[in-house]
Amino acid sequence: MPNIDVLLHGYRFNTDAGIPGFCSVLLIEGEKRVLFDVGHVGRRVVLENALTARNLTYSDIDLVVMSHAHWDHNQNFDLFEHAPLLMHPWERKYAHRPHKNDWSTPKWTGAMLERHPQIIEAEEGFEIEPGVRVMHTPGHSPGSLCLDVETPEGRCILTEDVLLFAGQALTRTHPVVFWNEKQAIKSIDRVLQAADIIYPGHDQPFRIVDGNIDYVEPLDLTITGISQDEPGLKFSDAKPVIYIMPGIEDQRIDFDS
Repeated sequence: MPNIDVLLHGYRFNTDAGIPGFCSVLLIEGEKRVLFDVGHVGRRVVLENALTARNLTYSDIDLVVMSHAHWDHNQNFDLFEHAPLLMHPWERKYAHRPHKNDWSTPKWTGAMLERHPQIIEAEEGFEIEPGVRVMHTPGHSPGSLCLDVETPEGRCILTEDVLLFAGQALTRTHPVVFWNEKQAIKSIDRVLQAADIIYPGHDQPFRIVDGNIDYVEPLDLTITGISQDEPGLKFSDAKPVIYIMPGIEDQRIDFDS
């Protein structure tokens, strides 16, 4: 059975000066070494350090899976040009013509992805290896993927931004939607029905126990360069405001263009 190793945890904190965008980077070790997302360039050094700590190098990765094409999940793909890059065909198509209001998919995204020497397009049910299958879970973006992994700990669903934070499992809402809100909620429900353990995009792995969040791994984050007593530094426990991209109703995937 494959095992899941969290190379880099995702974090849910934001600031009023911009979005840090620290997503989960997950390693599946079975018949292959599969990397699920790679993070943005601000995490490049810590990604290399995480591999080194496991006596691995970039070249030890056999396959990279792209959950979706947003900037905070995909900027380090150039480190793995030796390995095939797996993504959903809808996401690949959309990345070439993102909506003008989609600030998570810059116009250069499609050109960046096409520099990869080997792209595998995978749809619902694609089997990466025994016990590791693709789920097409649209809503946050058109081609958002989850990975359904059978492990010794049970059935794990690796969601990335299909389910960003553990709290969404209780509210059944999605805080930021660039494609289709109804599909986003449907995808969350699908994950909740299937998973024993959920690995979200910007939070720690968790399970639902008696209607409550039970984190499998604790929060462990050190912020450097600023003191908590720094004048002007404030903390807020305000809940995320739901963002539905303006113009979302006008979108479609045109496979003939």
